[in-house]
Amino acid sequence: MDNYLLLTPGPLTTSETVKKAMEFDYCTWDNDYKEITQSIRQSLLALADVNPSKYTAVPIQGSGTYGVESVISSVVPDSGTLLIAMNGAYGKRIGQMADVYGIKHIDLAIDEQKPVLLEDVKSVVEMHPEITHFAMIHCETTTGILNPIEDIIPWVKEQKIVTIVDAMSSFGGIPIDVSGIGIDFLISSTNKCIQGVPGFSFVIARRSVLEATKGTSRTLSLDLYDQYHEMEVNNGKWRFTSPTHVVHAFAQALEELKLEGGLQRRYKRFQSNQKQLADGMERLGFEVLIDEKWQSPIITSFIYPTDDFDFHEFYQELKESGFVIYPGKISQVPTFRIGNIGEVYRDDIARLLKAIQEIQDREKAM
Repeated sequence: MDNYLLLTPGPLTTSETVKKAMEFDYCTWDNDYKEITQSIRQSLLALADVNPSKYTAVPIQGSGTYGVESVISSVVPDSGTLLIAMNGAYGKRIGQMADVYGIKHIDLAIDEQKPVLLEDVKSVVEMHPEITHFAMIHCETTTGILNPIEDIIPWVKEQKIVTIVDAMSSFGGIPIDVSGIGIDFLISSTNKCIQGVPGFSFVIARRSVLEATKGTSRTLSLDLYDQYHEMEVNNGKWRFTSPTHVVHAFAQALEELKLEGGLQRRYKRFQSNQKQLADGMERLGFEVLIDEKWQSPIITSFIYPTDDFDFHEFYQELKESGFVIYPGKISQVPTFRIGNIGEVYRDDIARLLKAIQEIQDREKAM
């Protein structure tokens, strides 16, 4: 089977050298492996541009959702109240987690086609002085919208509320002033903007706030404090079996991010990819769902061009041409989504647009 280009928000197309890194078998107890884990933790803090004495990086086995659930189940005490800003599926998922653990929560539900704004959050916080924790999504890949955390988080932090940001699809690809805007817990994963493979998530956590959560976790395997403590006292040892091949591949992906020129250079590539994609698709008759002001450089939602548009057929034809895209995820408007992160460059976007043009030409000739 020929490999195809994944135009999705992760898993995504990875480099040959990242794939190659998975060929080495490590022992989880070996010092060489623990040193790789420690180097990853240090690299993540450097990428976040935070002071290592004030922040730490904690890897968690499992997908991004495992990382988010680790934070939600580990840091909100029984006496706490969590405010969740929701304008897509991933904000709603945090609400599901809170329900499972019996965590008191208030849901701020915003239209999926609109960003969460500071005035929305202010109005709820001012009505509910019992709120102790706040969670929101940065890049909501349900639609591709980019929520303005730089406006919201500083004000929330000023209210002495613990701040949680799901930056799953943005960290490593979009600049985030973690410390400057007051993020206490930021969650992301290996298989997004850093361009590793799926297998573990990670949390960038403010040490003082994390250490205050000792004994709060409602689970064993997702206990964020215990994972942190084990790695601190045992030089990078994971509590339970870790995805060793994925860890080595992620270390390689972090090196390749540096080689590309760092976060700012990758951000510019993603921006360029997204603009080329959106402009080209609009020339082909497809309308972008989200206003350009709020559009992320990660993934773009396109409205079906006609009432009889057959996404399944479109998807299969693109797959046969070497591209895999995403179906839509919102209920109000029929859409599909195309991502442009991973090992994706201008020539790849040009080839995709050409393939779509050829599909349209075939349809017209029928």
